[in-house]
Amino acid sequence: MKKHIIFFLVICLMVGCADKNHKPQKPEELTVVKLDWEDELQDKVKLLGHRNWIVVVDEAYPLQSSPGITMLRSTAGHVETLISVKNIMDGQRHIKPIVYLDKEIDYIDEDLAPGITDYRKTLNRVLGQKNVEKVIHEDIITMLDKASEQFNILVIKTDFTIPYTSVFFQLDCKYWNTEAEKQMRDKMEGN
Repeated sequence: MKKHIIFFLVICLMVGCADKNHKPQKPEELTVVKLDWEDELQDKVKLLGHRNWIVVVDEAYPLQSSPGITMLRSTAGHVETLISVKNIMDGQRHIKPIVYLDKEIDYIDEDLAPGITDYRKTLNRVLGQKNVEKVIHEDIITMLDKASEQFNILVIKTDFTIPYTSVFFQLDCKYWNTEAEKQMRDKMEGN
């Protein structure tokens, strides 16, 4: 019995000494574990679907105030971010992108924005030429604002400093297309 009491006292003494040096952290001192932007994108893309958007933007792109718009900051370069986003979308079975670019990108000269020529070439290699629509920048912003009233928009901001280089992916259903939709609607009208 005496041994048990001594053992108990030793344990209490050790615990007491250990706790004596430990200071509880205040809430503002707690470490926040932040997910990498790609991990967060991987999680979010599973929730996104038809009519949602994913946008890869340059550094001057504004932080929009619409509640449906979420912004992430990429730690990779603009082109690397674009490739990652495209690969993540391509790996999904439920979505496919409709790609929009700023129409202004075709009218910017190298002397106004050094690097724009190489970027356009890289963009063509990454995205290809088909299924890419070019729209005036303000019109795309209006499309995003309207979409964000009902649907989620995920904006991924990079440190790129060439204007009109944003890439807008409007998500569409991968396993259902407009022809199938038309056939179904025609069938519905016949009944």
